[in-house]
Amino acid sequence: MSVKIFRLAFKWLWNSEYTMFVSQLVKIMEKYPVEALHLLKSYSRITAMGPQLEKIRAQETGSLLSRTLQELDMQRDTLFNSILTQVRAMRNVGMPSIEAPVKVLDHFFDSVGRDIASAGYNAETKRLNDLMVDYDSAAEIKSAAQALNLHAFFEQLREVNTTFAAKFMERTQEDALVEKVDSNAIRSETDKLLIAFFNAFEFCSSEYDKLDYNTPANELNNLIAYYKAQVKARTTRHNAGKDENPASPES
Repeated sequence: MSVKIFRLAFKWLWNSEYTMFVSQLVKIMEKYPVEALHLLKSYSRITAMGPQLEKIRAQETGSLLSRTLQELDMQRDTLFNSILTQVRAMRNVGMPSIEAPVKVLDHFFDSVGRDIASAGYNAETKRLNDLMVDYDSAAEIKSAAQALNLHAFFEQLREVNTTFAAKFMERTQEDALVEKVDSNAIRSETDKLLIAFFNAFEFCSSEYDKLDYNTPANELNNLIAYYKAQVKARTTRHNAGKDENPASPES
């Protein structure tokens, strides 16, 4: 029985999705007698790309850590600037009851600097660490923060900065181990092999009509339909201005 394999615009898949798609396709076909179905040659060419695709996956892991670092950096910037903003607002209110702790924190930020959030990754990490050391060692500063209900902000800033430092070290270690590869070139070659496999699948299903191509074709089409739906949903979100990941599929 002749079958039809759905087609998918591979270029719209993110690297993480692309490697997962190929891996899932291989897992599906592992359950079927590809040699008896006369698909061994085209299928083997896809599985042979496994090591190259694994390099893309490993490189993408580093990219995911980079995005995590960006988010953590934005979070610590927001926390630091929020503390500054609240201290400035309380200073402008002119309430005698909070005048003393406001002056303490004003002097504290004069000494550590109010431009910390504009520093580079490593510089900001060090300056925030130094800030927290001063905060912990000066009872007057910590008491002022508590009096102004800012203690929780300082503690959250500490936590986020510590997490950032750990993630930054993790990315540095992974970058040293991960081989830099041309993901576009690997994907382009794999695209050709996938298309050739789909074409061979359809051709053989029409040539050997007594063999069961329909069962694996249904699984493959379900897999492809899932990714087509993902791409469509992402396009809809993008058009609505709600794209959650502005990176291009091949970035």
